[in-house]
Amino acid sequence: MQISVVIPLYNEEESLPELTAWIERVMDANDFTYEIIFVNDGSTDRSQEVIRKLAAGNPRIHAISFARNYGKSPALNEGFKKAQGDVVITMDADLQDSPDEIPELYRMITQDGYDLVSGWKQKRYDPLSKTIPTKLFNATARRVSGIKNLHDFNCGLKAYRRDVIKHIEVYGDMHRYIPYLAKNAGYKRIGEKVVHHQARKYGTTKFGLDRFVNGYLDLATLWFQSKFGVKPMHLFGLLGSLMFIIGFIAVLVVLILKVVSISSPSYHFYVTTSVYFYLALAAMIMGLQFFLTGFVGELITRNSPERNNYLIAEEF
Repeated sequence: MQISVVIPLYNEEESLPELTAWIERVMDANDFTYEIIFVNDGSTDRSQEVIRKLAAGNPRIHAISFARNYGKSPALNEGFKKAQGDVVITMDADLQDSPDEIPELYRMITQDGYDLVSGWKQKRYDPLSKTIPTKLFNATARRVSGIKNLHDFNCGLKAYRRDVIKHIEVYGDMHRYIPYLAKNAGYKRIGEKVVHHQARKYGTTKFGLDRFVNGYLDLATLWFQSKFGVKPMHLFGLLGSLMFIIGFIAVLVVLILKVVSISSPSYHFYVTTSVYFYLALAAMIMGLQFFLTGFVGELITRNSPERNNYLIAEEF
């Protein structure tokens, strides 16, 4: 099979028939062998009934339906598990992503050799309250991830080589950082394509402003995992050492001042009233806590069943 189209959705009953017909036209025009996988993320409208009717008329349509709303990342993760196509295309169900982009995305994966191609909605039909935070978010993501050529990490329209989606796990709200997840898994041939962005035709957006706050927290998590996920002692041990050095210097200052106080009757120095005493105490305690955190992290890492899972490119 050439293409799997994975579509996560939540309360999109109005757009599903039009989107499906559009995808079918594109696939038939290009003689693609394909499947469409709808992942119903606990919709409360008639979305599941609509999918059943669509599947009855096209055996290439499959569905996964969650018992409740879990979020876009779990929906994509389950869709990736089921996908069998050589190239996997993801798109949103709200008709803002154009299926007409599929042939070129497929070509970029199969002929240009990309592992992942992300869409870039260069011209957006969104309010400024959404576009400005999005630009700041993407600028930060480029800086932290090191993927300098991507302008839109969160675009729902993406294409993947099948190996990529089988070797990454999308959880929480990590769908925003799938290119970063792919890079951390060893897939570094990441491209971008300018895609057409259409105004929403039906319904309303399902994402609020809280996604920007959560997005930065998730980015920090990914950065830490990529740098220190299997070696936490390298970070916490370093911080603990710095705290111990600061504490040791403060102790030396206290001792020197006390010696001066003893040898000079005119100079009175009391250890418990000195700021250096409390600095030494706090630094030593913090240093010990950092060391213990790193040690516990090392124990967890060494006992993790995933500690020795490596992606092997070739083996004889």
